[in-house]
Amino acid sequence: MPQPDGRRMDPAPENDVIEVFSAGVETHGVDPMAVAVMREAGVDISHHRSKHVKEFQDSQMDVVITVCDHAKETCPYFPLPGKKVHQGFADSPALAKELARNGGDETAQLDCYRKVRDEIRAFVEKLPDNVLL
Repeated sequence: MPQPDGRRMDPAPENDVIEVFSAGVETHGVDPMAVAVMREAGVDISHHRSKHVKEFQDSQMDVVITVCDHAKETCPYFPLPGKKVHQGFADSPALAKELARNGGDETAQLDCYRKVRDEIRAFVEKLPDNVLL
């Protein structure tokens, strides 16, 4: 699931402490199911595009947060003083595909995305304190 724009999920959007960039170690396009469940939460990601982390490899980052184990293992080096933090979330597309293979309907598949969306929201609401420990 594409990472949501943290500024839009931040309970205090006037907080200018965090500038969010989102990328992955692979690009797959923006998942329509992710777009649908984010829309339910009032966040429009339909205009987002899938970006590869290499687009940011020359950027100075204070904190790089990986959200899946594959990214944690394959994320390229970011120059210091950036801190690397891993916060794992389930792979909602993989879970939804597994459900579909086993006869799960679209509602059950969307529930995989909703669960991860809500977990990401809870994580984002605690930023930056939860990564600056």
